[in-house]
Amino acid sequence: MELTNTTLSDFRAVMALIDAGTFRGAAERLGLSPSALSRQITGLETRLGVRLFDRDTRNVHTTASGEAFGRVARRMLYTVEDGMAEFEAYVSSRQGRLTIAGLPSVTAGLLPRLIGAFSVEHPGIDLRILDALSGSVLEAVESGIADLGFAAGTVSTRSRMHFEPLFDDEFVAIGHPDGPLAENRGYAWAEILEMPIIAMAEGTSVRELIDGACLRHGTSLSPRFEVAHLATAGALVSAALGVTALPTMTLPVLNMASLIQRPITDFGAKRRIGLVRRTGRTLSPPAAAFTELVKRSRLVR
Repeated sequence: MELTNTTLSDFRAVMALIDAGTFRGAAERLGLSPSALSRQITGLETRLGVRLFDRDTRNVHTTASGEAFGRVARRMLYTVEDGMAEFEAYVSSRQGRLTIAGLPSVTAGLLPRLIGAFSVEHPGIDLRILDALSGSVLEAVESGIADLGFAAGTVSTRSRMHFEPLFDDEFVAIGHPDGPLAENRGYAWAEILEMPIIAMAEGTSVRELIDGACLRHGTSLSPRFEVAHLATAGALVSAALGVTALPTMTLPVLNMASLIQRPITDFGAKRRIGLVRRTGRTLSPPAAAFTELVKRSRLVR
């Protein structure tokens, strides 16, 4: 019995013949000639080594083996139909999973609006957000853990990564209302460096730009406090322990109701935020749909 040679076409032929009761009626359903369908059924019976149908010039009767095979055929066809419906839903971005990696400031300040719009358009997509430092975002996308990533700077040193710039994030000074930034005006970078500085830790995209600004001004950074998380920096500023300089995208992470922000007149750089994906890899339908949403949101510059 050659079960491995049984095809979906065979299953459809048997079900059509069982349901129609005649070769002519079944052949019309399948878009075949009655003789072609008869040859297919005969060939299937030969491979299986059993008789599925008793037939004469007028009548077709399903045998016990035919009824058993028909039950199998119906289950197989239902399984295929369900599977193809699931695949079509995936291709059309009605179902599936999307993992997005991003800097904490981006996941807090940008993603909620984008994800809200995406969820309305694609309610069946399960979303997973990975918030991490810039290097970890790139690693997540490069390894395939994340479909897409929001990172700062460029990825020119990673040949397998594509960075699509979205917008430039300007730095501002953040302080306590009764602290060194109390005067409502713009502050030069040299002035801010004379204040007690709360700096982000080395290895963050923010710290790299801060160190770059110091280098351009011919000075070095001597922070009073160095922290790894934005919320910690905000808490220290709220306690009037110093000031910090951060991109505007990070501000939703802080409790700005109790803080003030001031322009930095000569910082000399902005943090470029972009969408990262693997080069040479076709995006999944959910990832492609999200990328299109980002482009429609007019973030791309």
